[in-house]
Amino acid sequence: MCSQTSATIVPLDFIIEVWYFAQEHGVTFVQDICPEYLAQNLAHVISRRSFNKIPYGLLCSTIECPHLTVDSEKQLCEAILYWVSENTKPCERPNPNSVDDHLFLLSKVKICLLPLEFATGTKRHWFDFGSNTVCTILNLLKDSLKTLMDAIADGNMEGYCIRITEYSKNIVLSGCPQITTAFLYISVLPTYLDVSFKRRIVSSYTQVDHQSLILYDELEKSAKTLLFRNVHMVDLSKCPNVHFGAAIDWLKLAFPELRILKALYCLSFQFDDLLYLLLRCPWIDEIDMAIDKSTITPRQSVVSSSSEVLGKLKRNSRKYYISCPSYDRQPNLVFLNISRLTLEGRDDIDDVDLLKISVLKNSLCYINIRNCTLLTDDGISNFLLKCTKIHSMIVSYTSFGNRSIQTLHDMTFNIQELHLGGCKGIDAAAMSQLMGMINNTTFLCLRETSLTDDALCKFFGSSLEYLDVSETVVSMSSLAPVIRRNCNLNCLKTAGCRSLLFERDKVEHISGNKYGDFLQEIGSTCLEDVEMGWGFCPIQIEDLIPSFSKVRNMAVGLGTTLAENVLHSLPVICPFLESLTLRFQVISDRVVRNLLESSVNLQVLCLHYCLGSLTSFIFQAKAPALRILCLQWVTPWITNDDLTILTKNCNLVELSLSGCKLLDSSCQEIIASGWPNLVLLHLEDCGQVTLGGVSSILNCKALEDVLLRHTGRGIRRSIVDDAIRELPLLRKLALDLCDACEEGYDSPSNAEGKMMRSLRMSRCKTLRGSCLELPSEGSSKPVHKDTVVLEWSSTRMTTTIVKERV
Repeated sequence: MCSQTSATIVPLDFIIEVWYFAQEHGVTFVQDICPEYLAQNLAHVISRRSFNKIPYGLLCSTIECPHLTVDSEKQLCEAILYWVSENTKPCERPNPNSVDDHLFLLSKVKICLLPLEFATGTKRHWFDFGSNTVCTILNLLKDSLKTLMDAIADGNMEGYCIRITEYSKNIVLSGCPQITTAFLYISVLPTYLDVSFKRRIVSSYTQVDHQSLILYDELEKSAKTLLFRNVHMVDLSKCPNVHFGAAIDWLKLAFPELRILKALYCLSFQFDDLLYLLLRCPWIDEIDMAIDKSTITPRQSVVSSSSEVLGKLKRNSRKYYISCPSYDRQPNLVFLNISRLTLEGRDDIDDVDLLKISVLKNSLCYINIRNCTLLTDDGISNFLLKCTKIHSMIVSYTSFGNRSIQTLHDMTFNIQELHLGGCKGIDAAAMSQLMGMINNTTFLCLRETSLTDDALCKFFGSSLEYLDVSETVVSMSSLAPVIRRNCNLNCLKTAGCRSLLFERDKVEHISGNKYGDFLQEIGSTCLEDVEMGWGFCPIQIEDLIPSFSKVRNMAVGLGTTLAENVLHSLPVICPFLESLTLRFQVISDRVVRNLLESSVNLQVLCLHYCLGSLTSFIFQAKAPALRILCLQWVTPWITNDDLTILTKNCNLVELSLSGCKLLDSSCQEIIASGWPNLVLLHLEDCGQVTLGGVSSILNCKALEDVLLRHTGRGIRRSIVDDAIRELPLLRKLALDLCDACEEGYDSPSNAEGKMMRSLRMSRCKTLRGSCLELPSEGSSKPVHKDTVVLEWSSTRMTTTIVKERV
């Protein structure tokens, strides 16, 4: 326990026993060692079953130890709340929402550094603590500069410094919109720095458009930041108020061994910042800067589209442009480490940008450019010609096509992971050629492509673990042999394969077996993730038990009808089931109630267009693990009272309801108070929920995705600005003009520097004049003609009118 070099983890039960012994016999130095060891290893200890057995005195000493090491403040707060819940009897705590002596432990939590979603979630069981935390975070968002300046004047900066010690390995700040770059810098400054210097740091780095070159040079030359060599991962996802140019300088100053940087859903993390990161921190191995995909898809009919460059681009004023030609002529050895790069959803990256990334050609092995819609087949092909070491490619829903496949010809032996879902630029001949080349692939996604039986028959690989052929025309003749050869297959997705049961005359039957007995082939595998559609009917329970015993995620769609006895037996057939999606199935109270009660790991339940006689009886079941509930057109009878019961029996973070016409405006408060930590709320054709406005919905401060359509004509013009202002993490907002009470909605006045990715406004009639006007009074049943879509990237805002509801 004393050795800092030992990798051995001492059992927690033993530490507790030793601490009791030392306390009983007055062995002081041993009493000191125990909390120090726990403090250094708390992130690991928290997961132990016996964590709740730690004595109060030992836990207090551990939390007060200067070496206390956790990945995030959330991790510490979660552990304390769990310990208090397990160690406080109801009779000792008459008011479960008040702060008692045990909750003194919570005073050691830096509540201003908690993620907003987690903070709002604590209101469910610890209302006073949660409310205070949320208010603190929101106040910081309003004026963090004044707060930090006051803290400096009072000599009380500790509560605002990120918890980083010499033992820290991960720093997770995801979901903390209150964090500015100033928080990053003050957390790595030594304590001896004078007050005036700290004030300069805060005043410079609190501003999003900071100018800090002189200050940075002073920090670098004087070596006035602490070094944390054990930190290997930093997560700044969903931190919209961090200036990433300055954050990259922070990474270089403090974390010389950093390997992973995550900055998901951060529009402020621009492509130029990525180039700067490559130059400043070339030792990083993995970068993830994914954002939400574009709302507009190639399938949709676009009426008009226009875009404008954002007025205030927050660029780092240092020069960090990478010139590709010079690097091509003289490869720089500094770019040898970055092996994994994720750019998913970045529709502001074009072919020229992709070519600049080819400077990583000596190290890059994994690239994710899913939904990067500006990239062309030529651009992707040129990139692959340079980066020949890539073995994993996620290029779904891009223009990846025939030319790129030709480029892959010399790389196919090494391809381990290939995702081509939605790539419409690949013709049947090129697909057939590709299938004959990728026989060592482990993960293969061909969803919504031109894949045919002829092409699939050319695939002779036997290493597949993941296979997705959904929405293709393949049949059992070609698919069954693939399943037979790949005994390690644990994910199979075939939803929407309408030809699965049809015979294909042109396909050569293998082993004399016409169809290969599809279900029998599946029975020889051990699936964990499965999507079923056409070709899985009829299914007997005995056919499912062998291969579905380890299934965690299941989706059943059109083309397969699971009998009631099969659905009722799912908790037995799939004891580890975590996610279940049923589309167009016949369900009953008995089935749903049993799922909620017996599937103890079930976190996701989605019912779409299912038939049957469901009643409010299903909501009587307690489902403590359930986090995501989607009920689309299956429960028209839901009332406010039903929602109240549901809030008591499950703790949701995502709720989607469609066709619940009996709900009224009072249900907003039920939802907001029952699930204060909701991140997604979709309400469509739900009675008069918004007849009195949306004030209670805006009290769910952690919301990231909101859809309100045909929910009552009471939404004010200012809804967009109100939502952006009140919901710091909001990324997606979808509205319907039928719900506007003031002749339409105002366009957002300022969404720059925020989290907003897309705004959708559907119209039931096409009108002259403003695109945001209401349909005329007295019109017949609404007909959705088009949708106005506003989308933000890191550099521009695009306005598109789509000739359908989006």
